[in-house]
Amino acid sequence: MAENGSEGKISLAVAPREARIIRVAGIVQGVGFRPFVYNLAREMGLAGWVLNHSGGVDIVVEGPAEQLDRFVQELQRRRPPLAHIVSLQVQPTAVQGYADFTIRPSEQVAGQYLLISPDVATCPDCLRELFDPADRRYRYPFINCTNCGPRFTIIADIPYDRANTTMRVFPMCPDCQREYDDPTNRRFHAQPNACPVCGPHIWLTDPAGRPLAAGPDHADTEAVLAAVKELLLAGRILAIKGLGGFHLACDATNPEAVALLRQRKRRPAKPFAVMMASLEEVRRHCRLTPAEEALMTSPQCPIVLLERLESSDVVPGVAPGHRTLGVMLPYTPLHHILLRDVGRPLVMTSGNLSEEPIACDNEEALHRLGHLADAFLFHNRDIYSRYDDSVWQVVTWQGSAPADQPQPLRRARGYAPFPIALPFPVTSLLAVGPALKNTFCLTRDRYAFLSQHIGDMENLETLEHFSQTLELYRHLFRLEPRGIVHDLHPDYMTTRFAQEYAGRTGIPILGAVQHHKAHIAACLADNGWRPEDGEVIGVAMDGTGYGEDGRIWGGEWFVGGYAGMRRLAHLMYLPLPGGDAAIHHPWRIAAGYLYTLLGPEAVPADLAPAEHLSLLLQQVDRRLNTPLTSSMGRLFDAVSALLGICRHASYEAQPAIEMEHAAEPAPAPVPPYPFALEEQDGVTRVRLEALFDALLQDIRRGAPAPAAAWRFHLTVAHMIVDVCRSIAEHTGLRTVALSGGCFQNRLLLRLSVPLLEQAGFRVLLHRQVPCNDGGVALGQAVLGHFLCSEEES
Repeated sequence: MAENGSEGKISLAVAPREARIIRVAGIVQGVGFRPFVYNLAREMGLAGWVLNHSGGVDIVVEGPAEQLDRFVQELQRRRPPLAHIVSLQVQPTAVQGYADFTIRPSEQVAGQYLLISPDVATCPDCLRELFDPADRRYRYPFINCTNCGPRFTIIADIPYDRANTTMRVFPMCPDCQREYDDPTNRRFHAQPNACPVCGPHIWLTDPAGRPLAAGPDHADTEAVLAAVKELLLAGRILAIKGLGGFHLACDATNPEAVALLRQRKRRPAKPFAVMMASLEEVRRHCRLTPAEEALMTSPQCPIVLLERLESSDVVPGVAPGHRTLGVMLPYTPLHHILLRDVGRPLVMTSGNLSEEPIACDNEEALHRLGHLADAFLFHNRDIYSRYDDSVWQVVTWQGSAPADQPQPLRRARGYAPFPIALPFPVTSLLAVGPALKNTFCLTRDRYAFLSQHIGDMENLETLEHFSQTLELYRHLFRLEPRGIVHDLHPDYMTTRFAQEYAGRTGIPILGAVQHHKAHIAACLADNGWRPEDGEVIGVAMDGTGYGEDGRIWGGEWFVGGYAGMRRLAHLMYLPLPGGDAAIHHPWRIAAGYLYTLLGPEAVPADLAPAEHLSLLLQQVDRRLNTPLTSSMGRLFDAVSALLGICRHASYEAQPAIEMEHAAEPAPAPVPPYPFALEEQDGVTRVRLEALFDALLQDIRRGAPAPAAAWRFHLTVAHMIVDVCRSIAEHTGLRTVALSGGCFQNRLLLRLSVPLLEQAGFRVLLHRQVPCNDGGVALGQAVLGHFLCSEEES
C-alpha cells in the first residue's frame, strides 16, 4: 500500500503489465480452440488477441506476469476435448496496451501447414438437442457444433474457415449467424453450422433419380424419414449418403434382405458391418468389455469387432463363419434418427461393388450403385474426400502386456488425416504403399501423414481415388516430397504409379523397399522406437510379399532396425500351384504342399475332383505357373482346406479367418504339432513335414476340426517363440516386433504373446496403424528416410 499525498486517499500498487506471444500447433482449428482462448482470457481479466493461420493458432496476451503464467497452464489443462496440442511456444513480446481481448480474422501464411481434425461423431449436447421437440434443430439430420460433425471430409483448403469448405454454398440464417459470431456459444465459428432454415437437406429417389420424397422444410424431411423407415422395414436395400460416402443399408435381422444385398454386391461371404442404435442394443447382441465400450463411444466411433451372443437375432448371413460382429454406433445425426426410427440393427456396408472405392457424389452414386439399391437417400452437403469407416478390435491375453490391447484393422474415418508422431525428424518423402489395403504416406518434420484406407489397387477407379487423395494431402499439409519409395514388386500398380509420378513431377525415386521389412519398420515407428534403441527381432507373417530373391515371402524372421534388416529365418519354400488362383482355391495349396512334403499318397482324395487333383499334381511336377512361397498366410490356407473349413475363398484371408473362428481347444491339453528348424548358410528354415504328417493323423483319427484348428494355432505360436529364442541365442536381442496380417488373428496373439513374454522377450505390437498392409506405407516412409540419409552421406 502507498499514500498518494491526499489525506484519506490510498491506492493499491498495480503489478506491472507484461505481454506474451503464444504459438500453438496441433489440431487447434475447427475444435473450438479460439472461443476457448477468448473466454479463458476474459475470465482471467487479460487483454490481447487470438487468430487462426495456416500453421496453427497465435495468441498475444497482456496482463500481470503471474496471471500470464497461469493462463499458459490453463490453456493446456482445460483445452477443448477435440483439441490436440503438439507444441506450445511462449515468448515475451512488447506491451501494446490492448483494452480488451478479441478474435482476429484468419491469415494465410506461406509455407505453413496445419494439422486437420478428422470427422467427429455427434456429441452428447447435439444429440440431446436433436431429440428435444422444443429445439429448433429437432430431428435435423445435420446438427453439429465445434465439438462434433464433419471436418476432413468437407475441407478444401486451410485455414479451416467456412469459405474453404463445402459448406460455403449455405449462407447462414440470422439465428445461425448469431451463434457463429458469439464467442460464448459452442457453435462459435463451427464451420458446418446450419439448421433446417439455411442448411443442407435430404431427399429420397428411386434408382433412376426420380423423387420419392423430397423438400427442404421440416414436414418434407419427416416425410423422407418415414419413407426410409418403411422401405427398410419392408426388406429393401437403400443407398444412404453419410460423412465420407454412401452406405448400402438393410435390415440386419431380415435374412432375405441380407442375402439379396450379398447377391447384388457380389460379396458372398465377407462380413458386413452392423450399426446399432445404442450401447443397450449392442449388449443385447454382443458381449462388450470396458475397452470395447470405450472404443465404440469415443469421438472416432469406429466399427469394433465384438463377440456375438447366441441369442442375437442378427441373421448369420451378416457374418457367415464368424463368431464376431463388426458393430458401430450411429456417428451422424442422420444415423441416430434412422436407427431410432427403424428400431432394428442395420447392415451398413460401404457403397461400392467389391474392390471399388466407396461412392461419394450423388450422380456418381446413381451411376455406380443404381443396380444395387432400391432407393437412394441423398443430401446436398458435398463430400470433398472419400472416407471409409475405421475398424478396430480389442485383444485380451494373460501376461505382462496390457490386458486389453486395442488394435486398428482399418484406419480411416475418425483417425486420418491425423499424423503419426515419429520419434525422429524425417526427410519429406512419399511412400506409395502396397497393392492391397493400400494407404500412402507423406512425411514432414516429425510427422507421418498416413492416408485413410484407399483399398485394393486393382482397378482404375481405385487408382483415381489414390491420385486425388494424394494431391489433397499434398495441398492441405503443404507437402513437397524430396523423394519417392515404393514396394519391391516391379508389377504392382503402386510401383508403376511411382515411376509415372516421378517422371511427371521430377521427384526422384529413392528406391524400393521390401514388403516385410516395411511391416517391421511400421511396427517400430508405431511404438516410437528410436534408431538409438538398437536392433530388434522382427517377425513378419502375412499372405504375400515380393522377396529379395524373387520368391513370395510371408513367414519371416528378421534382425535389424531402420538402417537395415537381415533375414535370419523363414518358413520353408513350398509350391503355390496356379499362383493367385491358389489363393482363391486353397485346396490347391493343401494338395501342392502335401504332394511336395509327403508324396502323392498323402493327398486326400476328397480335397477336389480326381481330374482336378491329377492336373494339379502334374502342374507341380512340371513347375508350370507354380511359384515358391514361404508365406504363413498360405500355410493357414492349406490347413483350413485340409480340415474342411474353407476350400474356396471369396475374400482375402477367408480360410484363415474362418479357421480362427472355428478353433476350440480339446477337452484335455494337447502339445503343438511337431516341426523342425534347419540351419543352412546362416539362415534357419522351418520345416513342415512333421507338422502335416501329424495333422493328417489327427484327421484320419477323426479329431474334430475345431480342436485341430486350435492345435495348429498353438503350433504357430510355438514356432514363433522357438525361432525367436534361437535368434536371441546368437544375437542377445530381447525385443520382438510382430507385424503382418496374420497378427490380426486374435487367437494367435493370445497364444503367442504370453509365450514370448514367458521366454523373456519384450513384445511390440501395432497400436496406431494396422498390422496388415494398411500400415506398410508408414514402414516404407521411415525406411526411405534412411535410404535418403545413406545417399546424402
